[in-house]
Amino acid sequence: MRNTTVLVSEIMAKALEFIAPDATVQEAATLMGELDVGALPVGSAEDLLGILTDRDILFRVVAEGGDSTRVRVREVMSSSVFSCRDTDTLATAMDIMGAYHVRRLPVLDEAKQVVGWLTLSDVSRRLLLETDTIRNALGELSASGQDV
Repeated sequence: MRNTTVLVSEIMAKALEFIAPDATVQEAATLMGELDVGALPVGSAEDLLGILTDRDILFRVVAEGGDSTRVRVREVMSSSVFSCRDTDTLATAMDIMGAYHVRRLPVLDEAKQVVGWLTLSDVSRRLLLETDTIRNALGELSASGQDV
């Protein structure tokens, strides 16, 4: 791997949708499907209240026979939120993810406002591209004119 320091701000998703805590789980699930995501931050960029994941919906609503049209996001969201800063290194963010066994992190700026979202797939994608073997193989394919 190349020996460069990657900052969270370089690979985080900057566009993210929040869900209101009073929205129904059905509304949240619909939004997740439209966005093709497995989690939504709850609240706003200025006031992050929690995170609702597909697992929260599965285990706290579906498995318990709840009515997704009546259950509110605030009732089933994960309110323990672990985050990182946009100025943190990728290694720091990975340490946080590993320590707390989470797959995604809200990214906060100096004012503690949510400015991005970092997922395990973002990290994996970056690490794959940083690996010399993968980079060399992609370079060879590009040089040969094959469709990647």
